[in-house]
Amino acid sequence: MTVDRRAPNPVRSALLDGASSDNRISHGFFSRAGGVSEGFYRGLNVGLGSKDNRAHVEENRARVSGWFDLDPDRLVTVHQVHSPRVHIATAENRAERPQADALVTKTPGLVLGVLTADCGPVLFADPDAGVIGAAHAGWRGAFDGVLESTVIAMENLGAKPDRIVAVLGPSISQPNYEVGPEFVDRFLNHDPAHDIYFQPSGKPGHALFDLRQFTLDRLRAAGLNATMLEDCTYADEAAWYSYRRATHRNEPDYGRQISAIAIKEDAHGPAF
Repeated sequence: MTVDRRAPNPVRSALLDGASSDNRISHGFFSRAGGVSEGFYRGLNVGLGSKDNRAHVEENRARVSGWFDLDPDRLVTVHQVHSPRVHIATAENRAERPQADALVTKTPGLVLGVLTADCGPVLFADPDAGVIGAAHAGWRGAFDGVLESTVIAMENLGAKPDRIVAVLGPSISQPNYEVGPEFVDRFLNHDPAHDIYFQPSGKPGHALFDLRQFTLDRLRAAGLNATMLEDCTYADEAAWYSYRRATHRNEPDYGRQISAIAIKEDAHGPAF
């Protein structure tokens, strides 16, 4: 198999691009293009928890930090566990990988990254306060409050909800997200109004869940200016990894893409 050695060229959001008049905040929703992994990991697999060749994963992660013109040790990720926990990233703790599903920082020169393969990656920015965030929002994390926890953590660093912009990146779309009756009951028992996020799937007791709209509604209810990218991770195999697609094919593992955001270092010198 031919190894893809092109430089990564991530998808970007106009909302985030326009958030900072001085372009101090950079971001990217990185597809699987531009990496060295092979086989069903083909491309830019950055999953340290995958069974991919570790050297390939490290090279792919270096390419992501390199896109930001930063060294590999500036890329900060966490051990994601579908929780509402948020990690405050600093220069001193950047090598740590605590169990959490979101990161925030006000430190220039750090790249905050979240890994997904159908779940929703959300990038946040309050350029006026110089505070950014990134969250891994699967159904469990979104349901349990990871998005709201991220906003609170950003507020603690000086951000204001009415200044925060948030973008939901490539994730699984409703037509490809069938769930069982226990899943539906969990949402409806919590709030009957959640029925708007489900459509019949044609299979008794099952439904199609709109994770993306659920995520957007949570972000907007928190007072944020939020939008999303339309890319579906399940439907577009050439561009994105998908846990559900790999499961349907009985593949033994799957790749993870990364969505990342950084505050550029000051032109007069590095932040640390």
